[in-house]
Amino acid sequence: MKFVIVGYGRVGTRTARILQSEGHDVVIVEWEPEKVDRARDDGFTVVAGDGSEESVLEEAGIDTADAIGGLTGDLNTNFTACMIGKEHGCRTVLRIDADYREEIYEKYAADVDEIIYPERLGAAGAKTALLGGDFNVLADLTERLSIASVEVPEGSPVIGKRVVEVELPGDAHIYAHGSSHEPMTIPLPQTVIEAGDSVAVMAAPDGLDDVRASLKGGT
Repeated sequence: MKFVIVGYGRVGTRTARILQSEGHDVVIVEWEPEKVDRARDDGFTVVAGDGSEESVLEEAGIDTADAIGGLTGDLNTNFTACMIGKEHGCRTVLRIDADYREEIYEKYAADVDEIIYPERLGAAGAKTALLGGDFNVLADLTERLSIASVEVPEGSPVIGKRVVEVELPGDAHIYAHGSSHEPMTIPLPQTVIEAGDSVAVMAAPDGLDDVRASLKGGT
């Protein structure tokens, strides 16, 4: 598959590298000279320019791309890139930060195929969203983190909390959520955890037991 990645910061870099390692064709769009040089040094085809300009995205091959990821730190650039990609028949993935108000999130969510937030979801969410994949089969997304799916039992201390409010041991975090017997997706800011829900977590390999215990209330 062919992907256009707008932005070669932390999220864009890792996402592009994962996609490239899996044999996909990736083109980077970036306007900052040092990031342009870094992307080229990493072996990517790079178009230097503003990802919110259609001519730049056309140079990047948007006409033949399967999907575009607006992964910069600027919401307006990301959204404009996605809207241009949509006009060219691409799957669209928008990065948005978690501190935006719910109504802003919902406004943008209506116009793109997937939203990833916050930045901590990083390459895991971006790569899966670009591929239109199933969050139940995520694997090998990072070099130093393990992935696990945990069903939330009755009595769990996280029941009634919004996903974005849950604090887990160490640097672990929830990156996907599914209501009982439904596929997991990136949770909305207002998504509340209920008994029987499943959550997908990323954690250091030696911290998974503590994470499971935290979600299950120590049982």
